[in-house]
Amino acid sequence: MSTFGMCRETVCNGSERETLLKLKHHLIDPSNRLSSWNASLNPNCCHWYGVLCHNVTSHVAELHLTTPPPLYDESLGYYVYEEAYKEYSRRAFSGEINPSLVHLKHLNYLDFSNNLFYRKPFPSLIATMTSLTHLNLSYAEFIGNIPPQIGNLSNLLYLDLSYAVNGRITSHIGNLSNLLHLQLRGYYYGNVDWLSSLSKISYLHLGNLQLSGCTLPPYNQPSFLNISSIVTLDLSTISFVPKWIFGLKKLVSLFLYSNYFEGPISDGLRNLTLLENLYLRGNSFSIIPDWFYSSFPSLKILDLSENNLQGTISDALGNMTSLVVLDLSYNKLEGPIPTSFGIFHGLTTLRVQSSHLSGNLAVSLGKLSSLRTLSLSKNQLSGNPFESLRSLSKLSYLDINDNHFEGVVLENHLTNLTCLRGFYAAGNNLTLKVGPKWHPTFQLIELDMSSWQLGPNFPLWIQSQDKLDYLDLSNTGILDSIPYWFWETFSQTSFLNLSRNYIHGELGTTLKNPIFVPVVDLSANNLSGKFPSLSNRVGSLDLSSNSFSKPMDEFLCKNHKKPMNLEFLNLASNNLSGEIPDCWGIWPYLMDVNLQSNNFVGEIPQSMGSLIELTFLRIRKNLLSGTFPTVLKKNNKLILLDLGENDFSGTIPTWVGESFLHMKVLILRSNRFFGHIPNKICDMSLLQVLDLAQNNFTGNIPTSFNNLKAMTQMNKISVLLWLKGRGDEYKNFLGLVTSIDLSNNKLVGEIPREITDLNGLLFLNLSHNQLNGHIPQNIGNMGSLLSIDFSRNKLSGEIPPTISNLTFLSMLDLSYNNLNGKIPTGTQLQTFDASNFIGNNLCGPPLLVKCSSNDKILNYDRSGKRCDRHGVNLFFVGMTFGFVVGFWIVVGPLVICRSWRHAYFHFLDHVWFKLQYFF
Repeated sequence: MSTFGMCRETVCNGSERETLLKLKHHLIDPSNRLSSWNASLNPNCCHWYGVLCHNVTSHVAELHLTTPPPLYDESLGYYVYEEAYKEYSRRAFSGEINPSLVHLKHLNYLDFSNNLFYRKPFPSLIATMTSLTHLNLSYAEFIGNIPPQIGNLSNLLYLDLSYAVNGRITSHIGNLSNLLHLQLRGYYYGNVDWLSSLSKISYLHLGNLQLSGCTLPPYNQPSFLNISSIVTLDLSTISFVPKWIFGLKKLVSLFLYSNYFEGPISDGLRNLTLLENLYLRGNSFSIIPDWFYSSFPSLKILDLSENNLQGTISDALGNMTSLVVLDLSYNKLEGPIPTSFGIFHGLTTLRVQSSHLSGNLAVSLGKLSSLRTLSLSKNQLSGNPFESLRSLSKLSYLDINDNHFEGVVLENHLTNLTCLRGFYAAGNNLTLKVGPKWHPTFQLIELDMSSWQLGPNFPLWIQSQDKLDYLDLSNTGILDSIPYWFWETFSQTSFLNLSRNYIHGELGTTLKNPIFVPVVDLSANNLSGKFPSLSNRVGSLDLSSNSFSKPMDEFLCKNHKKPMNLEFLNLASNNLSGEIPDCWGIWPYLMDVNLQSNNFVGEIPQSMGSLIELTFLRIRKNLLSGTFPTVLKKNNKLILLDLGENDFSGTIPTWVGESFLHMKVLILRSNRFFGHIPNKICDMSLLQVLDLAQNNFTGNIPTSFNNLKAMTQMNKISVLLWLKGRGDEYKNFLGLVTSIDLSNNKLVGEIPREITDLNGLLFLNLSHNQLNGHIPQNIGNMGSLLSIDFSRNKLSGEIPPTISNLTFLSMLDLSYNNLNGKIPTGTQLQTFDASNFIGNNLCGPPLLVKCSSNDKILNYDRSGKRCDRHGVNLFFVGMTFGFVVGFWIVVGPLVICRSWRHAYFHFLDHVWFKLQYFF
C-alpha cells in the first residue's frame, strides 16, 4: 500500500506552501499549468498540480513537473511535427529553479524533465537535497557541469541526467552506492571508471555518450565482471563492445544502437541467454550467423534495422517463437517474406520497410492473429496485399506505401480490420470498389491513399472517418467538387492533402467558415473563385497550380484582427494579376512565400520587408519591374531568393552581400540587370547556387569567387536550375546542389583563376559572353564538376590537360571559341559529341580531324572548317577546286555542243516565264 496520496485529510505544511509559491514565482509557465498553486483559492498545496504529500506526515514528498515531449512520426511529415513542437514549447516550463527548493526537507521525488531551462546554470542546490531517492532532470538543457556534490545524495535510487547539461561527468556519481537506475545519455565527457563502484546498479543507460576525452573500462576489466546485477544496459554510439558485457549473465535488455559494428554479429552475445530485448539498430552488420536463431529462447524484441543485411530473410527466424517485435527495416534484404513467419503467434509488430523484398505477400501472414503493427513500405512487393491481410482483426497500424501492389480492393477485404487506426497504402496501383452506402468497420486516425483510384466521384465513405488527424487523398482521380460536409467533418484534422486531382469549383460555395486545418495542400487541381478564409491555426497553405484569378486583397488584407500564424504560403502557377497587395505586416511568421508563375505587375510591396522570419521567397516568372527591391534589405534570414524571369533592372546593390549572410540560393536570371557583378556578392559565404544568367551584366567576373566556401558543403534545398536552357528539378536525392550560371551576359576579361578553388562546384555555365584569355590551367582541381559550358566566348589557347581529371563530367561545351591544339585525351572527353568542340581550331577525337604526325594540328576556322597549319584555309581551297571542276562539267558541254546550248537557254526562258507568272 502506497504511503503517498492526496486524501482530503492531508493538509500541507505552511512553510512548504510558501516554498512552492517562491518556486512558482521564478518559473515561466506559458500554459498556466500552475494556476492551482494559489493560496487564496486553495491553501492546501497537497491538492496542487504535480504535488504529492505523505498521507501521514503531510510533508511534500513528490514534485512531478515534467512536460511530455512532442512525438515525431516520420510518416506525418515536417509540418505536423512542427505544430506538435510548438504545442510542446507552449507548455514547457522555463525560467529558474528557486534555491528555496532546498527547504523541502522531506522531498524524495523530483522530476523537472523535458523542460526548457536552456542557458540557465545547473541548479547545484539540488545536489544538497539528501532526502531525494528519485531525481530526473533529463532534457532540461541546463549549462555547466554536474556538481561533485551530487555524490552526497546517498539515498538516490534513480538518477536521470540525460542531456541535462553538456559538460564533464563527475566521478562522484560513483559514491551513489545505492543507485539502481542511472541514465547519462548525452554530450558528456570524462572518465567513467567509477561505474564499478555501483554494485547494485540494475539499469545503466550511457547511450549517445560522447567519447571525445571519455573512456570506458577496458574490454575485459575484472572489476566490471562483479556487476552481475545489471539487467538493462545501453551503450549506444560507442565504437566497441567491452568484453565484460558478455559476462553479464542477468542481462535482459541490451541497446547497441549506431556503434559502427561491421561483419557478422559478435558470437559473444550467445552467452547472454536471458536476453529478452536486443537492439542492434544503425550498425553495419552484414550477416546473421546460424547460431543466432537458437541462442535466445526468451527473446521478445529484436531490432536489426538500419544495417547492411543482405540476401533473403532466413526461414530460421521462425524458430524464435517468443518474438513480439521484429524490425528488419532499412537493410538490403531481398526475396519474399518467409512462410515461416506464420508461426509467430505472439508477434505484435513486424517492420521490414525500405528494403528490396519482392513477390506476393505470403498467405501465412494472415495467421499472425496478434499482429498490431505491420510496416512493409518502400519495397518491391506485388499482388493484392489484402488477400493475405484481410484476417488480421487486431491490426491497428498498416504501412504498405510505395510498393508494386495492384488490384481491386473490395469491401470484404476490409471488413475484419476493425481495429485499424493508421492506414498508409500510398504509391501503389490499387483501386477501391465499394458501394455508395459503404461504411467502414474501422475508425481511422491516419489515412494515406495517395495514388489509389478512388474517383471520379468524391468518396462518400470518408465522411464516416470523422476522427481523422491525417488525411491524404492526393492523385486519386477525383473529378468532382468538394462536398459541403467535408470541411465541417474534418475541421479538427492536422494534415489535409487533396492535391493532384481534378477537383473543380469555387471553394467559397462549400467552405462557409475559415479553414481550421494546420496543413492544407489543394495544389494541382482546377479550383477557382475567391481564396479561402483562414483561422489562426493554419500554418501551411498550398493552392498552387489551380485557376484562382480573383485579387488577393481580400485574402491577405481583410478580416484579420490579429497577426496570423501562417508560415508557408504557395500560390504559384495560378492566374493572379495586378499588383501584389501591400499588407504583409499581418503575416509576421511567414517563412516560405511562393508567388511564381503568375501575372503580377509593379514592384515588390514595402510591407514585405516586415517579414523578418522569411527564409524562402520565390516570385519567378511574373511581370514585376523596378530596381533590385530594397524592401528586402531587412529580410536578413533569407536562404533562397528567386526573382528570375521578371522585368527588374538596374544594378545589384552592394548591400546584398552584407544583408543576406544566410543566403544559399540567389536567382536573378532573365531580367534586365546591368553593370558589374559586385565583389560584395561573394561575402555570402553560404551561397551554393548563383544564377545571374540572361541579363546585361558587364565587366569582369569577380576574382573573389573563392570566398564562396559553402560550394563544398552538403545542401538539401530543392531549386530550379537552368542548364542549357532546360529547367531541371534537383531534389534531396542529389544531396548536394552547387551551381554558378553567368551565361548570356556581356562579361569580358579572363575567367578568374580563383574560381578553380571551388572544388565542390557541380555546374558552371559562363557561355554566351565575351570572355577571352585561356581556360584556367587548374580547372582539373574542380573534381566535383558535372557540367561545364564555356561556349560562345572568345577563349583562346589550348584546352588544359588537367581537364581530363574531371572524372564526373557529364556535360562539356567549349564550342565557338578560339581554342586550338589537340583535345586532351581522357576517360571522359572522347565520349562527348563533336558538336561540343566545333568552332575552334582543335583536332583529335571526338572530332574526325586528325592532328598532324608531329603533333602540330590542322587548324579549324570559327565554324569548324579545316585549315592547314600554315594558315591556308583548306575549306576555301576545296571550294575553289570544286567550283572550277563543277563549272567545266556544266559549261564545257555547252561550249562544245550547239544543240545542248540552245536547249539550256530555252529551259532558262521557260523558268523565268513561270517565275514572272507566279509573282
